[in-house]
Amino acid sequence: MKLYCLSGHPTLPCNVLKFKSTTIMLDCGLDTTSVLNFLPLPLVHSPRLSKLPGWVSKDGTINLEKELKECAGRVFVDSQPEFCLPERELLDLSTIDVILISNYHCMMALPYITEHTGFTGTVYATEPTLQIGRLLMEELVNFMERVPKAQSATCWKNKEIQRMLPGPLKDAVEVWTWKRCYSMQEVNSALSKVQLVGYSQKVELFGAVQISPLSSGYSLGSSNWIIQSHHEKVSYVSGSSLLTTHPQPMDQSSLKNSDVLILTGLTQMPTANPDGMLGEFCSNLAMTIRAGGNVLVPCYSSGVIYDLLECLYQFIESANLGTTPFYFISPVANSSLEFSQIFAEWLCHNKQTKVYLPEPPFPHAELIQTNKLKHYPSIHGDFSSEFRQPCVVFTGHPSLRFGDVVHFMELWGKSSLNTIIFTEPDFSYLDALAPYQPLAMKCVYCPIDTRLNFHQVSKLLKEVQPLHVVCPEQYTQPPLSQSHRSDLMLELQPPPMPYRRCSVLNLPFRRRYERVYILPELANSLVPSEIKPGTSVATVSAVLHSKDNKHTLQPPPAPPTKKRKRVIEEPPVVLAPKPLLSGAVPLEAFLATLQKHGISEVKVEETADGHILHLQAEDTLIQLEEDGTHIVCDNNEPLRSPERCKLEGN
Repeated sequence: MKLYCLSGHPTLPCNVLKFKSTTIMLDCGLDTTSVLNFLPLPLVHSPRLSKLPGWVSKDGTINLEKELKECAGRVFVDSQPEFCLPERELLDLSTIDVILISNYHCMMALPYITEHTGFTGTVYATEPTLQIGRLLMEELVNFMERVPKAQSATCWKNKEIQRMLPGPLKDAVEVWTWKRCYSMQEVNSALSKVQLVGYSQKVELFGAVQISPLSSGYSLGSSNWIIQSHHEKVSYVSGSSLLTTHPQPMDQSSLKNSDVLILTGLTQMPTANPDGMLGEFCSNLAMTIRAGGNVLVPCYSSGVIYDLLECLYQFIESANLGTTPFYFISPVANSSLEFSQIFAEWLCHNKQTKVYLPEPPFPHAELIQTNKLKHYPSIHGDFSSEFRQPCVVFTGHPSLRFGDVVHFMELWGKSSLNTIIFTEPDFSYLDALAPYQPLAMKCVYCPIDTRLNFHQVSKLLKEVQPLHVVCPEQYTQPPLSQSHRSDLMLELQPPPMPYRRCSVLNLPFRRRYERVYILPELANSLVPSEIKPGTSVATVSAVLHSKDNKHTLQPPPAPPTKKRKRVIEEPPVVLAPKPLLSGAVPLEAFLATLQKHGISEVKVEETADGHILHLQAEDTLIQLEEDGTHIVCDNNEPLRSPERCKLEGN
């Protein structure tokens, strides 16, 4: 069993598991942090960005004025943003049989995998994961296509040139493999390969293994996966939460008795309490509105925004914000808000019961009905005529490199009355703000990450007790900024097996057993012989038939018989079973027996699994092992046969 790591980002994983003749990809996350190296894509012409000076090396030997621009001491690529894809050279991705998706954030690289590698398999995901994943991909494509860049920067990717660039461009990973965003046609083609599954549904893969998704408690439809055969069990835990939010709670009990547990997708903010961050979010928002400023919240169009709106629903009246308009701007804003209300069976119990009252499970439905929350596909059209300030705007993308958020940064960035509140933990807020410097607006960092922290996951692992844990190497050491915090890492016995991008792990157990079925007619012919009280054995002569990874013992074909003129019906004679030999061959006694038969020159060599006997005069090898005996004897059948008879049954 092998695990191939194709992504270096622990919360945007992409791994491949080879298990019992099947090749399974576990998630295909897209590392979007690469876009922080690019200039923003403004919706309208930005004089500020267009006047940025080009970059030339200090000695003047490298001139990339057309590709790289300087802003506030940082250098950015002036081109369409590109993404860091999962590694595609480590193994042949066309051999992948299935892809298992944990949640909609971990499927954003799917079109790159299914459309450009020769992939012919099946993708498995829950319905909310598929539908909301489609929305996020559609939004990403829309953001990119509505602001196309004429030029494409490629010279800076040259390895020799990249080494001469200032950081962080100098340290960017595998820039020559970065790709532009896929098209909507590729998205539709990729998602047509998805097969929907429900929690605890069991799916057979070629008769070899069985897969089953479990609720992970992180987002609508998010899953952990069980991959098991008759005798082995692998659990894949990615993006899980034990907090009480809107999704179904995490299924922990089904993870027990795992031979290997592959762990990824832990919180990116282990020291930030989500409830505390929500409180800070609300208080900073209220403070800005009361001072006459606007609040900008760069966010994804699904996920944490549902919890933010629910929190604000309870907070608005007590903070006297009843007249403040809230705007949600995204090409998929309407679909996202509607999907959250219709996936009732994927919600926690409290929200499910509201559906049957009937009431909308999320309070943002009431905010929309009372006109306190308005949603728009973009800043053009109705929004521009209905827009009034001060207000709160939720819009994407959290990287601040594309989407409607770029317009609001240019519009509000020059006033200290306004505030930008970061709630998504995927991007460094300082790096996100870098191309907008100098910036007058206030910045508040309230990262809300409900995924498991190190304390929670340590407690979980003690309860489910897997034999082995495999995880990204980032989890086996404290963060660089807090190297003294040993509580911000996994400390287990035995220690977890770490992996990094492009590593290949041999997982620490091998298959020892295989399930074999025996046909009833063959079973009826067996004659057990008791070798000790309570233990009987029987010899089996059969044909092993293997198909679709299922093995069956069938009766051997009957030998041809001559036709008789007369058939005499006589009762079958049941012969007494022959004596059976079992157990290990006693070495000293066996050497003495060989001596009696005139074989005296025997050289004995001890091995890890037994002994090798070299019959020097006869040029013969006898290999005695715990589970079998092998005789190697060239062109001397009379010698081999008697010895074989003596050893049979071992």
